Amino acid sequence: MVYITGDTHRNFSRVVLMCRTFHTSKEDVLIILGDAGINGFGTKEDRQVKQMLSRLPITLFCIHGNHEERPQNVSGYAETVWHGGAVFMEAEYPNLLFAKDGEIYEFDGRHCLVIGGAYSVDKHYRLALGKHWWADEQPSDTVKARVEQRLESENWRVDVVLSHTCPLQYEPTEVFLPGIDQSTVDKSTEEWLGAIESRLQYDEWYCGHFHTGKRIDKLTFLFQEIQMFSFGE
Repeated sequence: MVYITGDTHRNFSRVVLMCRTFHTSKEDVLIILGDAGINGFGTKEDRQVKQMLSRLPITLFCIHGNHEERPQNVSGYAETVWHGGAVFMEAEYPNLLFAKDGEIYEFDGRHCLVIGGAYSVDKHYRLALGKHWWADEQPSDTVKARVEQRLESENWRVDVVLSHTCPLQYEPTEVFLPGIDQSTVDKSTEEWLGAIESRLQYDEWYCGHFHTGKRIDKLTFLFQEIQMFSFGE
């Protein structure tokens, strides 16, 4: 079985409850649409979380968000192939997998393109308090080129897109944080995703980031809800 949810931000209580409710195993997969909260809080703190998650009867497939370090920048990760695409994995925690932007993964015959990253509207607040912020939180030009080249090879057709943020035209303005001047927000990633969405043939698009749950057209925002992504055989 494959499940999908939004940002967890290091709070995995709903994941624990899901595992107990559905009697999952490590053969089951939970897709987290960014900001899982597993990397980036310090080696000791991260290890404690990873050890806890490694004992859960589930495999986590995490997309990169904007409140976490990229796994390729963390010592101990190596690339391996999983469900047809490259993932980052630590040998000690084989059930904690991190997607590589621009890769396409197959779940129950559906080809799923992953595009992580977003701009942090709380960047300056975090820096002022000495909290973590990463300059490569958004997809780089190299990542964007990789995504577009992969889509060219697929004739701009995939079944599902899994991203952290959303195409600009779908921004949920009703949940924007009050007091933030949107003219100061870097929306280059959303603009780029908007350009992709306008020419891409796809069936479903899932994203997190905005801490809301809603569906518009073929795009679904997820936060705390866990949905069935596939029903298995």
